[in-house]
Amino acid sequence: MKAVPILYWSRKTNNDSEYQLARKTISAAHGIMPEVVIGDTDIMDVLSKNPESILYYPVFCESTGWWGELLGGNAVVTDKIIISPECQLMAIEMGKTPAKKGQNQLLAAEIYPTSGFFKKMNSSIATVSDMLATDAGTILALFSGKNPTQFVNILESTGNSYLGCIGRY
Repeated sequence: MKAVPILYWSRKTNNDSEYQLARKTISAAHGIMPEVVIGDTDIMDVLSKNPESILYYPVFCESTGWWGELLGGNAVVTDKIIISPECQLMAIEMGKTPAKKGQNQLLAAEIYPTSGFFKKMNSSIATVSDMLATDAGTILALFSGKNPTQFVNILESTGNSYLGCIGRY
């Protein structure tokens, strides 16, 4: 069975060139126009109702926390498509386990913002993609890196917590 593409769009669609470009890009990849889900929607609910689908989730410049819904779930990012300097589409699928080694992995962690952690973490291990402060004084962070073992070792050696991998692209 062919995967059905679904485009989640949180902004107004009227006169939105990025929306049009996203639809065209998805259509070119799948040979059909995507179904569109607009507004404030639970993406895990959409995926659980459409387990064979690929949900394209737009991540705009300055957007934070888009990945939080994926933590602890059975959906993962399986691809990333850059459609403009301001927007990229994350392809999210239910129950897929990305397999290729050497791909960028999206690694989530809860960290204490200390200089010790940032001195040990360098860009050859992982780079920060997104950060959210918590009321407890920690930071929920999304990192992009190729070696989760090195990443987890640095986290644990600095007293921080690994939350999991939410996909690879």
